[in-house]
Amino acid sequence: MSKVVKAKYTAEAVCGFTHRTAMEEAARCLLCHDAPCSQGCPAGTDPAKFIRSIRFRNVKGAAETIRENNILGGTCARVCPYDRLCEEACSRCGIDRPIEIGKLQRYAIEQEQVFGMRTLKAPEEKKAGKVACVGAGPASLACAAELAKAGYDVTIFEREEKAGGVLTYGIVPSRLPQEVVDHDIAQAEGLGIKFEFGKNVNAADLDGFDAVFIGTGLWGTRVPDIEGKDLAGVWAAADFLKEARTKGEAFDPGKRVVVVGGGDVTVDCAVTAKLLGAEDVKIVYRRTLEEAPGNMTEFQYALELGIGITTGMAPMAVKGDGKAETAVFKGFRDDAAQMRISADTIVFATGQGPEDMTKIAPVRLTEKGTIEAAEDGTTSADRYFAAGDIVNGGKTVVEAVAAGKAAGASMIAYLEKKGVK
Repeated sequence: MSKVVKAKYTAEAVCGFTHRTAMEEAARCLLCHDAPCSQGCPAGTDPAKFIRSIRFRNVKGAAETIRENNILGGTCARVCPYDRLCEEACSRCGIDRPIEIGKLQRYAIEQEQVFGMRTLKAPEEKKAGKVACVGAGPASLACAAELAKAGYDVTIFEREEKAGGVLTYGIVPSRLPQEVVDHDIAQAEGLGIKFEFGKNVNAADLDGFDAVFIGTGLWGTRVPDIEGKDLAGVWAAADFLKEARTKGEAFDPGKRVVVVGGGDVTVDCAVTAKLLGAEDVKIVYRRTLEEAPGNMTEFQYALELGIGITTGMAPMAVKGDGKAETAVFKGFRDDAAQMRISADTIVFATGQGPEDMTKIAPVRLTEKGTIEAAEDGTTSADRYFAAGDIVNGGKTVVEAVAAGKAAGASMIAYLEKKGVK
């Protein structure tokens, strides 16, 4: 395998703004009174306010606005689907092109990191309540930050060795460098949030807490029930990405890789395989590219790397003698069509499922095994709250942040009502 290719696995694919280009881009902002961009952000990051700050060279103020509203400001600056949210709402769309809000947010957080700015501070007076968050992914981090800012003692339990959840173990570093995730998590630690790693939590471990948040995400592997699914070389996307993120350049993705799916995770798997030295990588999706839920910018990046994309084909079988050798597909809308691709690695990025939540809490589950919870995070069990992928079945990082914040606010109201303050 080429060391030149493999070295790019941890190199960020898209460059950010310099000071000059950031100021030029911020100057394009129309300073709208109604700020449709801010209304288009699920997490309420308030682009209108932080862009104004950048425009008037108040970068610390911009970083403070972002952090106050989104503890994962640096992460969301890389992985948020801006083109479908705040940038789509930008008033400049009707003139030329939208403000590059994502890159301006990235610039502000990069300045925060470079100059060691302290944009969030833990309150001096602590409240009596103790809160537990299960899982250290986006929803839990956002929820914990809201509670910590309100003065509550918060402990996050994570079974892995590092915090971040899908951010650390499920996204290719060329799209989201680990140092960006670590910097965001450091802001949470600065609020006094405690982390306990390497622990599989059960209900008994949570007895001493006044309120509990569950944000475990979706880590249950899901592979289509087809012939050959158990052959060596067949992976579920979550396992493939986690193995690559854990081993880095020591991970061997195989020579010929096929990734099945049409979302951002699909592209992450394909890009991971390519950057780690796979000679031939193909994406196969059952619908059209226009129907794919993945970000078109990411698909374009995959094409630029030489990754092939085939649509209209659904997986039918994996053939091989003990190990995957061929992936067989049939037409999604035309059963007569068939396709065979030689591959020693086949990754199914066709969704992930929940693990058994009843071991953690006596909450009501849906038919799919996810936790049944209201928009404010409340569940069927007293003192238990939940949000993020374990509730919505898997959406974007920024939506997980928004849901975690809402649950945090609901938990604060619950604790105050109970007199825990």
